[in-house]
Formats: sequence, structure tokens, C-alpha cells
Amino acid sequence: MDRKTILITGSTGGIGKVTAKALAKLGHTVIIHGRDKEKTASICEEIKSETGNDTIDYVIADLLLLSEVSQLAESFKKKHKRLDVLINNAGAIFGKERETTQEGFEKTMALNLFSPFLLTQLLLEVLAKSPAARIINVSSGAHTMSGTPDLDDIQSTKKYSFGNAYGLSKLYLIWVTQRLATELKTNGMSNITANSLHPGTIKTAFGQRAKKGFVVDLLFNISMLFAISPEKGAENTIYLATAKEVEHISGKYFSNKKIARPSMKYYSPENEKAVWNYCKLITQPYLD
Repeated sequence: MDRKTILITGSTGGIGKVTAKALAKLGHTVIIHGRDKEKTASICEEIKSETGNDTIDYVIADLLLLSEVSQLAESFKKKHKRLDVLINNAGAIFGKERETTQEGFEKTMALNLFSPFLLTQLLLEVLAKSPAARIINVSSGAHTMSGTPDLDDIQSTKKYSFGNAYGLSKLYLIWVTQRLATELKTNGMSNITANSLHPGTIKTAFGQRAKKGFVVDLLFNISMLFAISPEKGAENTIYLATAKEVEHISGKYFSNKKIARPSMKYYSPENEKAVWNYCKLITQPYLD
């Protein structure tokens, strides 16, 4: 087995943590990410102890803030000269009232779309040093349940609902992943692939902290009764990170370790390009 250097965002709990442990057991160098230094350092030691793999490291950042995404990338590049797999796993669904970050961005789009877009761009130079690098963006089947996209109001300043914002953020993530695959090929970076995936509905704390109203919270809790385990949910990510048969596949959406067809209801090359260009516009100040 070729030992890979793998960075996983949002890996102190849920499927991110399960993914990190599984990849560590396989002998890979795994860098986990969290917001809280004490907790993240503790989980780093836990993974080392449980897997017998000492090549586990961690990075700290609040990925709601694009300035901290930039700092994370710089911290990574100072310690690691190469990156083989980037797993953009961090994500969240927020409450029924629209909220913005300290930098002025709507929280759902900031964490689920702008953050992975920026981190990927900042780490392309170290991904390029891998003979076969992989970018994996964790999307969601919820992208099929979004409302009609308003590409003139991607951050929902006029009309906001938490479900619509979440679904659209995951739809846009699929689109920018597809566009990224095209850009990489066009720019001669054929050693890097980019794919997105649906992990399934997982039994984790995901989405349970944000209050969405009594009825919605009740339905959400009921849905957890039919959810799959984090171990099952992590299988798709682990497959895309390690399977030899997907090494040269790029620009696809995966579910249950197979290529699936994402919703095409609102898709067009023009819409894909519009979202890509918007993400470039938003993240440009943090790339300079």
C-alpha cells in the first residue's frame, strides 16, 4: 500500500472522526481538523492509541471564517510538503433565522461552500506534488430538496430558510466540484481528481444544535431513528480516498460507493459557471 498524506476537515466527531480512524488503521498519515485545540489534540492522541499509527497530526481553525481557512492552509504547508487526499468533510445546517459570520457571509454558504472552495484553491500547490491526488467534497442527498436557486442572491439576503440554504449549499458544492475537475484538466493538472459524494443520513449530532422550530425539530429527531451509523456513512468517503479503481475518475458524484446522478433540475453549464465565478469573487481577498 502506498502511504498517503490525508487532510480531513471536521474530523473531531461524526463521520469525519470515523473516517480519520479508518484511514489511520490503514497506515496513512492523517491530519485531522477541529475548532477547539484541546479537544482536537485529545482526539489526535486517541486515534494514535487506538490505531497504533503515530503519523497523526492536527490543525486548528474555525472554518466559518475564511481568514482562518487561509491560516489553516499556511499551517499545513509549513509542516507538510505534499498532500495526497483532501477531504472537505466539515459542514453544518443552521437555525431558522439567517445568521452571518464575523466576515459578513451567510453561515451556511460560508461553511459548506466558500470554505471548501477556498481551502482547495490554497492547497492545490501541495496536491500537485502528489502523483495521484484526490479532492473529495462531502455533499448531501439534501441537494435534491432545495428550492429554486437564485443566483443573484446566493447568500439569501432577500429570502432565507435553513432547509433551502442547506440544500442549495450542497447543490452548489456538487457544481463547483464538477467545474473544478474541468479546470484541473484544462490547466494540465491531470494528476488531481475532484469528486463529491452523499454519505447518507447519519446518526450523529449533526444539525441537532440549531433550533429550527418545534415541528421541524421533531421530524428531524424522528428521521434519526432510520439513520445509518457513522461507520456506514464513512464508507463512501474511505472508498473514494483509497480505492484504486477511482484513481482516474473526476467530476463525478458518488453514493454507496458508486457513481450516481445528482439532481439535474436546476443544472446548466451557465449556472455551474455562475456559482464557480461567485465563489472565486468571494474568496479572492483570502487568496492574495
